[in-house]
Amino acid sequence: MNLLIPLMVIVPILCALFLNLLHKKDRTVKAVTIILALALPALPLLANYGMHFFGGYEPLVQNPTLATNLPSLITGTALSTFHPAITYSFQSAQQLFLFVLGLVGFLVLLTSVYETRRPSGVYAYMLFMGIAAVTAILLTDDIFNFYVFFEIMALVTVGIVMVSNIKGNYETALKYMILGGVAAPLLLLGIAFILGVTGNVNITDIVYSIKTGMVDPHNPVLLIACGLIVFGWLYGSGLPPFHTIKSAIYSKALPSGSAMIQAFSVFTFIALGIIILRIFSYLPFSQWVILGVSLLAMILGITMAIVQTDLKRIIGFLAVGELGYIGIGLGLGTAYGITAGLFQAVNEVLITALLFIGFGVAIYQTETSNTRKLGGMMVRNPLVAFLVLLGGLAMAGVPPLNAFQSKLMLIQASLNAGLPELGVIMILLSIVTFMTFMKAFHAVYLRPKPADLEIKNEKIPKATIISMVVLLVVCIIFGLFPQYVTSYLQPLATSLAGGVV
Repeated sequence: MNLLIPLMVIVPILCALFLNLLHKKDRTVKAVTIILALALPALPLLANYGMHFFGGYEPLVQNPTLATNLPSLITGTALSTFHPAITYSFQSAQQLFLFVLGLVGFLVLLTSVYETRRPSGVYAYMLFMGIAAVTAILLTDDIFNFYVFFEIMALVTVGIVMVSNIKGNYETALKYMILGGVAAPLLLLGIAFILGVTGNVNITDIVYSIKTGMVDPHNPVLLIACGLIVFGWLYGSGLPPFHTIKSAIYSKALPSGSAMIQAFSVFTFIALGIIILRIFSYLPFSQWVILGVSLLAMILGITMAIVQTDLKRIIGFLAVGELGYIGIGLGLGTAYGITAGLFQAVNEVLITALLFIGFGVAIYQTETSNTRKLGGMMVRNPLVAFLVLLGGLAMAGVPPLNAFQSKLMLIQASLNAGLPELGVIMILLSIVTFMTFMKAFHAVYLRPKPADLEIKNEKIPKATIISMVVLLVVCIIFGLFPQYVTSYLQPLATSLAGGVV
């Protein structure tokens, strides 16, 4: 039992509740937020790998003393291997994911308290609660526990939009909630079907039941459950047909909030994608569905970004397209492909946060995100422009930055899997991504400043520059030394590709 594992969820929740009590106490909120946020990237580094069983109830086979005087009907069957408690699993991949989530969370919180004239305890509450929910989503081995925090994450997303005080935010939040009122219950229904067939909500036990023939893997109820869970996966991560509402969510949140929401989407995407692979990998069409949806997301996300005039929507649609790269890696189903997909997920969280915060500087100074009204920001902020440019190059996969390494791995994985067409498509879409980014970059930084553009905030907070520099440094390190990142991801990828429980 490693108590630091549950603390990775408990600590952000306690921080959120405490900051909510400090609402309207501006100076206190700023200081306490920064201090508490330091724990977010630190806890995953301090915790040891292992399992945590809530209530201490590990399987009987792991603690025979619990089985004393129990009938052989229990101790002599598969019941002794099942997990009677909610289980959290913390391994190398989760450590990397949670460190990146914590680092982005810390930088987002740092940026938000200095870019806001009156730091909001409610806004910090939402960010901390979202981080706690996504941490639980990444750790849990219980599919119902996953659903509980999935719902919390969705509500926090709506909350971040509602407290951002941007015109039209309430309408967008309501639309997202209405769609969630359909998609989330369908996800829960799929989980209920699995429970009804297997008698378990622990994912490891569900996989064991299917692989050992305890239940019929081709039971039509399981097939329906697969479809329902995939539908919930599309909603939670913002894949088509939910990509338009997800990009609208980004546009109605503060840039720091958009960066955090995107991190939530990416890690929910991979967490639920891993669950689908673990439970339904025996269904050949499950991987083809992942590949098909991911390819559609890449094409729709990147092409729709071209026609946008709102900075945050441009980045949002580009982020949807980048999700498709992650899905390609998962859908290929090979150890190398899954490693590449997970590596791309880590890279996307970092790069998208850099772009949201970087372009957010222009929005902070001018109080507009309309590219038609922006221009001339290069002269005013050359350092910010340089950092944003490098972030765009990273997203497009330009060497030696981090996304180049993950996208190169994805292309190699496609070739190894006998699908060279996917590699060609990824190369072409990376070129279009770069063109789309440069269009936005030109509109903000390179073209002449419009005569009616008013600079309302002259000074850029140092915290914003620090956040951008830290994110860029991490992107460069991951690009120069990808082996240090992939070594954390390979054990998980190998187990998924080999069908290991």
